[in-house]
Amino acid sequence: MPKINYQYKLDELINTLEDTPKLLLHSCCAPCSSYCLEYLSRYFSITVLYYNPNISPKEEFIKRAEEQQRLISQMNAENPVSLVVDEYDPNEFFEAVRGLEHIKEGGERCFVCYRLRLERAAKYAKEYNFDYFCTTLSISPLKNAQKINETGEELSEIYAVKFLPSDFKKKGGYQRSVELSREYGLYRQDYCGCMFSR
Repeated sequence: MPKINYQYKLDELINTLEDTPKLLLHSCCAPCSSYCLEYLSRYFSITVLYYNPNISPKEEFIKRAEEQQRLISQMNAENPVSLVVDEYDPNEFFEAVRGLEHIKEGGERCFVCYRLRLERAAKYAKEYNFDYFCTTLSISPLKNAQKINETGEELSEIYAVKFLPSDFKKKGGYQRSVELSREYGLYRQDYCGCMFSR
C-alpha cells in the first residue's frame, strides 16, 4: 500500500475552509499538543480532549493534565481553545491490550491504544456536534502516522463525524513542539505513558 502524505491532505483541506469549524483534538500531553494548537488554532475553534487511560501511574496522568491546562491558559491562540479532562480509568486500557502486554513498543499493543483513544474522541465529537476530530499522536517520530490516520478514517465512517488527516511531525512540527516546550517550561516525560513503555 503506498504511503500517503497526510500533512498534504491536511493542507488541502484547510485551503477549502470558509468558516471556523469546531475541532475536537485528542491530546496525550502538553508538549505534543503545543505545536498542534499553535498551528490548528488559526483555522479551528478547538476543544482539547485529554483522554489517556493508558498513562501510568495516576500521578503521571494528573501531572500531564495539569500541564495541558497550564499550556492552554498561557498560549495565545487565534481562535478559542478549551480543555476537557476525561475520567481516568486505567482498566479500560488494560482490558483493551490484554494478551498484548509483551508486544514490542510501536507494535500491535500501541495500535490498539491509538484506537482506544481515537474511538473515545470520535464518540465525543459525534455526541457534542464537532465538525472534526483528530489527535496529537502523529507529532511523535515514534508513532505510526499511517496507522493513526487509517484508524481515524475507519472510526469516521463508523461514527459519522469527519476525521482531520494529519502528520504533525512534518513541516518541522516535532522540532517546533520541542521549542515551544522549552519556551513554556513544559514538563516533558521520558516515556509514552503506559507501564510497558516505561
